[in-house]
Amino acid sequence: MRFEISKVLDAIEGRVCTDPALARAVVDLAEVIRWQDLDGGRPASLLRLGMVIDALARQMEEDSVPVYAIVHRALLSDADLTSNERMVVRRWADDGLVEVLDQPGDRVLEVADLLGLPVLTRVRFDGLTGRLPWLGQAGRLLAPVPGAGGPVFIAHVGGGQAPSTGPRSAAGQQLLTRQWRCPEPGCALFGAGGGGGAFADLARVDRSSVGQPPPTLRGGAPACPRHGARLSDAGPRPRTEVLAVRIGGLVRRRFVVTEDQPVVAGRAPEQAGGVVLGQWLNDEARRWISRGHVRFELRVGEVVVTDTSTNGSGIRPGGSLAEADRVALAPGQSRVLGEGDFVELYPGVQIGRAEELPSAAPFTPASVMAEAPTMAMRLPRV
Repeated sequence: MRFEISKVLDAIEGRVCTDPALARAVVDLAEVIRWQDLDGGRPASLLRLGMVIDALARQMEEDSVPVYAIVHRALLSDADLTSNERMVVRRWADDGLVEVLDQPGDRVLEVADLLGLPVLTRVRFDGLTGRLPWLGQAGRLLAPVPGAGGPVFIAHVGGGQAPSTGPRSAAGQQLLTRQWRCPEPGCALFGAGGGGGAFADLARVDRSSVGQPPPTLRGGAPACPRHGARLSDAGPRPRTEVLAVRIGGLVRRRFVVTEDQPVVAGRAPEQAGGVVLGQWLNDEARRWISRGHVRFELRVGEVVVTDTSTNGSGIRPGGSLAEADRVALAPGQSRVLGEGDFVELYPGVQIGRAEELPSAAPFTPASVMAEAPTMAMRLPRV
């Protein structure tokens, strides 16, 4: 059972991030792990985060939905967690996948405000709508509660279960146009990366690109939420575009392309940061789609796709699925993706801008809890 739980925690690790372009909701991990009514288990369990992430994926009808987790430092030594769970949370903190704070305070709400994300919480935050009007919008605060097949959401305002996003705040839009540096050596959130500088090579994760989280604001100045130190401006943040992979009508994952970081997608790309599609393909699609089938680049704000395959691809202009509208993309050819366009690697295997490529099929999400042993999860009867 210990090995199975470790596999589940590894799967959950792939669903936590502090990347503003990819995170879909904000959670306070210290709150989530203590919702005993979700599984009737021990006082604290990291597996409950996986249950909530699965519920979010079901509600959004999309696989690989990441959450932005805020972690109280006390959780790193919480005796209610197993030693393996504490080790996992520390690894997430060291890799900058979660924020670890001495006093989380209002950081959950600050991140949701800066990024326009919903908050998964049972806390009502009464009395704060004057300062944060979006708290009164339907779907911005969702309470995960027990359901027949796992957690479901109940909106604090307006009813329903659908999570709702909003525009980034003015401060968030401004902060996310810049890169930031923390003076603390080895800061996992705002340490230096490949770009050099006084703190180069000290951080385990390069936060010099899109994945850098939003700073906190202290006295109106950007500061590191973990160390409290004032951040220095390290220059403009690269432009980004969020793309989505849709296979058989289902959105399987999202990924980010930046001006300085092209991305290759295919059956099993060899390039670092490549988007692996093989696990979702049938036998015929695996034979047709090359290991590295297409490359995506961002040039002067435009998404350029280049076919790097053996068999070629096709462009679907404006999202049209009519065969007469399909534009062939031969091996070695490049094309700018216009509004609504997506590239089709094989019939039903499509990649385009995330906001233009929703799921369009009955949805059965790939659960991060699939390997969880039955005795670790006793779903309540409702």
